[in-house]
Amino acid sequence: MVDTLTPTERSQRMSRVRGKDTSAELVVRRIVHQMGFRYRLHEANLPGKPDIVFKKRKKLIFVHGCFWHRHPARNCHLARLPRSRLDFWVPKLTANRERDVRNERELSRAGWGVLIIWECELGNEEKLRKRLQRFLKEEA
Repeated sequence: MVDTLTPTERSQRMSRVRGKDTSAELVVRRIVHQMGFRYRLHEANLPGKPDIVFKKRKKLIFVHGCFWHRHPARNCHLARLPRSRLDFWVPKLTANRERDVRNERELSRAGWGVLIIWECELGNEEKLRKRLQRFLKEEA
């Protein structure tokens, strides 16, 4: 299948994809802040530059977009592959996923508690709030 956009249109659309301060990340940050927790953002000295970092608790949260980070859940409709340029997308998205796994492993070995929040999990805010509460309350 051929791309439905011109190269210029595709470039403009892709330039609007954000790496940080995404709407999904802002939702999680709002909930965590309402729960009374304080945090740092995008610590560059940690593998993967985690989205939310709780230094004293030695815990961190990544807020992953299902498409970009290849959400492995079978029922996640947001993690679908594009229909065009698979020769480009498959290696790119696979490399993203492999990098994420490496970063998680490295952080865990360094003693950090890691929580991944997927974009598709934001629909049920009460469930997300309970999950965040459990993660942040447990001892590292």
